[in-house]
Amino acid sequence: MIPLSVLDLSPIAEGSDAAQSFRNSLELAQHAERWNYQRFWLAEHHGMQGIASAATAVLIGHVAGGTSRIRVGAGGIMLPNHSPLVIAEQFGTLASLYPGRIDLGLGRAPGSDQLTARALRRNLGSDADEFPQDVAQLRDYLSDAPRQQVLAVPGQGLKVPLWILGSSLFGAQLAAALGLPYAFASHFAPQQMMQAVALYRATFKPSAQQDKPYVMLGFNVFAADTDEQAQLLATSMQQAFVNLRSGRPGKLQPPKPGYLESLGPQEHGMLEQVLSCSAIGSPDTVRRDLEAFIARTGADELMVTSQIFDQTARLRSYEITAGVRDGSA
Repeated sequence: MIPLSVLDLSPIAEGSDAAQSFRNSLELAQHAERWNYQRFWLAEHHGMQGIASAATAVLIGHVAGGTSRIRVGAGGIMLPNHSPLVIAEQFGTLASLYPGRIDLGLGRAPGSDQLTARALRRNLGSDADEFPQDVAQLRDYLSDAPRQQVLAVPGQGLKVPLWILGSSLFGAQLAAALGLPYAFASHFAPQQMMQAVALYRATFKPSAQQDKPYVMLGFNVFAADTDEQAQLLATSMQQAFVNLRSGRPGKLQPPKPGYLESLGPQEHGMLEQVLSCSAIGSPDTVRRDLEAFIARTGADELMVTSQIFDQTARLRSYEITAGVRDGSA
């Protein structure tokens, strides 16, 4: 099976706090390293009561410092929120502390609402439209011979691997034009996945970093010893999506028996769409769904996310998934 990696939003569960989320993230990363996951990525979100990874570079340093082999990175940094120079310095620092282990995925979305974006002190005008230029500037800061007069120290010459993240055709086109690996957010926005992947592969131009297309796809896994247990675990994520789309975002809720049966047709339809790239069930069910997804998409790597309320159950889900990959589950 293809390589599997971990996407962790460092969720804050109901009744818990960010400090516990950080302990949980490090524990998950240490187990993921032991189970031979390829990389461990954290995502930038702001103003979300249920997500603790706002200071993404700081948390990456915490996780990298508590592990020894697994690649650690951002999936991603929302570049419109930041100066490219600041990100080059942050990830140059991380790459200097943990050489050969840091990845930098870059997203075009702000990862926040307009009020939060304003509080981040970035121009709200055309930042998203400037994303290609910002990526090019950031890549130049990390190169051996930057064309800019201002230098990123540390950063220059470290060539931190860049990824383009996306959920639309725009990211696919940019990743292909720049010759960068492409990560698609199919774990929550799968609508244009196949079209974006095809466009990326068809228009890819080799670069110094990447000589051929490389596609990583987001995939939800809720694995347990039985299908029934896994389906109950998945209700925490289902509640999170319904609450978010209803304008009531909050902390990750405990599993709720009978939750799906309590929803109306509109909520059912929404969940079927946003969570269509998922495996929910026992090891046999997860194996079947993973293999079918890989065969359908031709993905080079999967970024597995498991938004599970209980930490022990979350670790078990990733353990089962690793066993499925290795043929031991």
